[in-house]
Amino acid sequence: MLTDKKKVSSQALRALENQYGAHNYHPLPVVLSRGEGVFVWDAEGKKYYDFLSAYSAINQGHCHPRIVKALQEQAETLCLTSRAFYNDQLGPYEKYVTEYFGFDKVLPMNTGAEGVETAIKICRKWGYEKKGIPNGEALIVVCGQNFHGRTTTIISFSSDPDAKGHFGPYTPGFVSIPYNDLPALEAVLQAQGEQVAGFLVEPIQGEAGVNVPADDFIPRAAELCRQHHVLFMADEIQTGIARTGSLLAVCGDCTCAGHCERQSTYVRPDILILGKALSGGAYPVSAVLADDEIMDVITPGTHGSTYGGNPLACRVAIEALEVVRDEELAQNARRLGQRFRQRMARLVEKTDLLVMVRGRGLLNALLINDTPDSSTAWDLCVALSHNGLLAKPTHGNIIRFAPPLVMTEAQLEECCDIIERTILEFRK
Repeated sequence: MLTDKKKVSSQALRALENQYGAHNYHPLPVVLSRGEGVFVWDAEGKKYYDFLSAYSAINQGHCHPRIVKALQEQAETLCLTSRAFYNDQLGPYEKYVTEYFGFDKVLPMNTGAEGVETAIKICRKWGYEKKGIPNGEALIVVCGQNFHGRTTTIISFSSDPDAKGHFGPYTPGFVSIPYNDLPALEAVLQAQGEQVAGFLVEPIQGEAGVNVPADDFIPRAAELCRQHHVLFMADEIQTGIARTGSLLAVCGDCTCAGHCERQSTYVRPDILILGKALSGGAYPVSAVLADDEIMDVITPGTHGSTYGGNPLACRVAIEALEVVRDEELAQNARRLGQRFRQRMARLVEKTDLLVMVRGRGLLNALLINDTPDSSTAWDLCVALSHNGLLAKPTHGNIIRFAPPLVMTEAQLEECCDIIERTILEFRK
């Protein structure tokens, strides 16, 4: 049994994972043992900038002292009751989070995939009980190249062969359209609108390579949903909680989810799905928010989770959201994101290895000038790690860059220097 991880090498720790763990991930050859703010350290003590933030779960930075303190204090008091009883943290959290994002009700869960599954159930039940869709005939429109999780239902409407292959039979009831294609959405709603209960969409597709839609896609899609009495469901698990330079990606340039004078920029979802940074990376917390007319289809016995809404999660989530507001992380993400894209755009002009940079806030990607089945993006990420920066490729030839939102301008400039030096010195 391992009792002192400092005495175990990265190579030995990787070997343990390889031998005893299922091979459902392909991580970079780096073993992390400590994190603080924007930095992580490996088992040998080498320091890195974290430019993935656990897929945007650590927007508030690694081991934020306020979040850690809240977790420690609650862990010493009461961690779990199940929902068989009330607890003294859930009600205050529900009031806080609904007021924070501007909804009547919240259904608390644990993981992002659970949040999406919960939203699907709410949407279908609303479709039958409120819209009048015949039982068993409800449709939900989704987008190609989506990533909403890897449960059986969710992969049923995935276009990723690795996530979907050999896991059937698949759950019916989903219609897929191309992302950022308003005519396709309108055509489905015109043809099958009476059966469509909801439209599930990521405001920016992160896993697909930070696909940023046209400026009018989200607001016009939401308007089409309203016209056809269809629920607009925003999956903000990765894009939410200040990552894209606003509190929610559907907020446009607003940082307060519609609670200010710039509400014209805010597209209000009928159902909002949150996760990841909702806890600052300290604990699994997710949430589905909606107004009473939608959420009241959920009654005792129709949905639940032993851990959903546990006291520890509630305390941590409140503190995580307080940090976002107090430290103005949305504003920082917007400002630093603009600077990052400026630096990377100049870098694109210096080398034929890069095609373009795209993104919003501090969710960005570099498109590599090679085929998706090449190893170039992976090799670049390995080279970046050697130079003290951790990022990960997605969809083969795209590198996603998403540092913690507590990053300073000086740190960002240093990271841009590392990226530029690594790419200019790289040889295919």
